[in-house]
Amino acid sequence: MILVRYALKLEYIGKNYCGSQKQPSGNSIQDILELSLCTLIKKKIKTIFSGRTDKGVNSKGQIVSFDLDEPIVASRFINSINGILPSDISVSEIVPVEDDFHAQRWAKKRYYRYVFVNRSQRSAFDGNLMLVRKPLNVERMKQALEYLKGEHDFTSFRGAQSDVPSSICFIYDVDCKKVDDKIIVDIVGNRFLYNMVRIIIGTLLLIEKYNLEPSAMKDFIEMKDRTKAGKTVSPYGLTLMKVEY
Repeated sequence: MILVRYALKLEYIGKNYCGSQKQPSGNSIQDILELSLCTLIKKKIKTIFSGRTDKGVNSKGQIVSFDLDEPIVASRFINSINGILPSDISVSEIVPVEDDFHAQRWAKKRYYRYVFVNRSQRSAFDGNLMLVRKPLNVERMKQALEYLKGEHDFTSFRGAQSDVPSSICFIYDVDCKKVDDKIIVDIVGNRFLYNMVRIIIGTLLLIEKYNLEPSAMKDFIEMKDRTKAGKTVSPYGLTLMKVEY
């Protein structure tokens, strides 16, 4: 039997799920996708995700690879699978890839965006986004983020449940901007540790809270001590935007 390997782009709102990776509860994004594929294809399908996203984290660009035993028509497949998936999960693209393509191992860059609200009072339209009442200085935050660029040991920004042997990551690009009353932080890296982006945001807020110099971010990196950096902020403002190969 000749298998055809495909890669699809998956979008999801993560608040109703326990994360992207398969769990005993069966309420992960991967569980739901594989069940939907099985319903459509009439066979069990094993999927590989480009990376794990935590409970509550969203995606606009998660890449998932899997094998089928016959070719498909992309538009027809997307229409069919989206008719089976719940309304907060959808497939936006699917393409055939090389036989040895691996969604996780072949990934070169991952782009995450964190959005939160910066104003004195909450709004019913904020949804689950984190509210920060203290006025923030976006220029100072941008300066602090610059210290993340390059290769570093990010132990200070590594969640306690991280199970990978190395804390070394390379950050390619960072940005911070304010649009209306929302702060948008973009970070692009080769890999990210468990809770890493959320801890980086918490550390930015720690620097702002105590009016520390932006260079304090460099100090937190060099400490290699999780207890010194900021708290792990809410997952709901975090989105995996894109994966590059």
